[in-house]
Amino acid sequence: MDLTKATKAELEEQLKTLNEQYEGYKARNLKLDMSRGKPGADQLDACEGMLTAVKVSADTVYEGLDTRNYGVMEGIPACRRMFAELLGVPMEQVLAGGNASLTFMYDTVDRLMMFGAAGVDQPWVKLDKVKFLCPVPGYDRHFAICQQFGIEMINIPMDENGPDMDMVENLVSQDETIKGIWCVPKFSNPSGVVYSDEVVRRFANLKPKAKDFRIFWDNAYMIHDIVDEKIEIPNLIEECAKAGSPDMVFEFCSTSKISYPGAGVCAFAASPANVAWQQKYMKAQQIGPDKINQLRHVLFFKDAVGLKAHMEVHKKLLRPKFDAVIDTLEQNLAGSGAGSWTAPKGGYFVSFDAMEGCAKRIQQLCKEAGIVMTGAGATYPYGKDPKDSNLRIAPSYPPIEELKLAMEVFCVCAKKAAVEKLLAQ
Repeated sequence: MDLTKATKAELEEQLKTLNEQYEGYKARNLKLDMSRGKPGADQLDACEGMLTAVKVSADTVYEGLDTRNYGVMEGIPACRRMFAELLGVPMEQVLAGGNASLTFMYDTVDRLMMFGAAGVDQPWVKLDKVKFLCPVPGYDRHFAICQQFGIEMINIPMDENGPDMDMVENLVSQDETIKGIWCVPKFSNPSGVVYSDEVVRRFANLKPKAKDFRIFWDNAYMIHDIVDEKIEIPNLIEECAKAGSPDMVFEFCSTSKISYPGAGVCAFAASPANVAWQQKYMKAQQIGPDKINQLRHVLFFKDAVGLKAHMEVHKKLLRPKFDAVIDTLEQNLAGSGAGSWTAPKGGYFVSFDAMEGCAKRIQQLCKEAGIVMTGAGATYPYGKDPKDSNLRIAPSYPPIEELKLAMEVFCVCAKKAAVEKLLAQ
């Protein structure tokens, strides 16, 4: 039934049925978690061999380097090579770090605030205003970094090709206070959008008014396909170099959803000038990363080919979970008017757009029924979704039977919230 075309009597009957279903779920005292894109236990188990990759102290000496000791701030060469091959850049343009690319992103913004960008040396903290463009819906952690540093955020709408580039080009060319933009170019969080070739090349050819404008290219899901179709995007570092703006992009990635989120490795890739800039300030911050953990990854995966082969295992584990989410939404909400959703080909999330004004209510209903969701509004800067519509569904963590049950409850909550709104009108 299309709820938006139903009579008042039909809506009242629907609400009665939905209330009965909802109370039935509440009585089961469920505790189901779809809040964050955490790998499931089966995905983590697939990396168990990494725990014993370094068995004795003799194993810690690799290519003549004793990974147990101080130093090698830029990361061990073998790990940098592995990431360089994956990202398609020279090893000299890659730094390998700790377990979280988010830490590298945060530190990068911190250095820009305190010291200014390479070749510009004007600390952002001394400026009256600093702004970032934020494609929405987007990643809440990106927005949290900006908010912590007092950076003003500007929403940029997204479509199936990526951010609205007319808007991006217009804003950055006219406003010198716009210093950056957050991007998840492949399987965007949460929509699963893959930036088109045209969008990537338009990014490379931006002509920002601010000389220290930087694209934060968070390539978190670059090999996280869940379909067999080969999906690739242009290399932005190469494209920026071709366009004469090699310093405009910072690229980040990690193995957080390839190996262990709590014990992975991350990488930063950029122009030689930007890599030297990072190293200049890293010297005071650390004496070296966890090189034994970097070595574990090298011994387990070997190279970029090994990383991609391992992701085939993840694909087989994740695809049924995404199918379960989409199938449940289709069976329960298709044609109802209660919401729409994405069907991503990779990444970690499904983006759900509820009837306008219903996202917070759906989250509340889910919470009361024992379903933990990412907060409504989290996919927008300051937690303020102007339409109170978007919700992020994370299928990866729960076992599939729990996931199916959680989605059934979610669908009841989405319909209940929509019917309540329509009756209130």
